[in-house]
Amino acid sequence: MAKKSNLKIITANDLIEGDVIYFTQSFDWSRSHADALIVKNEEQELQLLKKAQQQQGRVIFPYLVDVVIDGQQEISLLHFREKFRSSGPSNYFHGKQEIGKRENLGQVGA
Repeated sequence: MAKKSNLKIITANDLIEGDVIYFTQSFDWSRSHADALIVKNEEQELQLLKKAQQQQGRVIFPYLVDVVIDGQQEISLLHFREKFRSSGPSNYFHGKQEIGKRENLGQVGA
């Protein structure tokens, strides 16, 4: 089970491109969680989440995620799901898909 944190950031998906994005201090969005605005208490959580949700033409389903600040003052995501989301799409060929792709390109055994 992941550690519990009082610090949070707001994440969503870009409505047009589908990318994972993070709410910033300028009330805009960034593709890097390092740029995210850190939410430190419940009052801020409600206010900022409401502000993020008002950007329905830009984002889909903003929500809060737990983070910690490491020794180098960098934001670290706590949950596996969020770490996985932040690393980008996982739609690459692997296993049988990779073999089929190589066969179609004449690269079997490569």
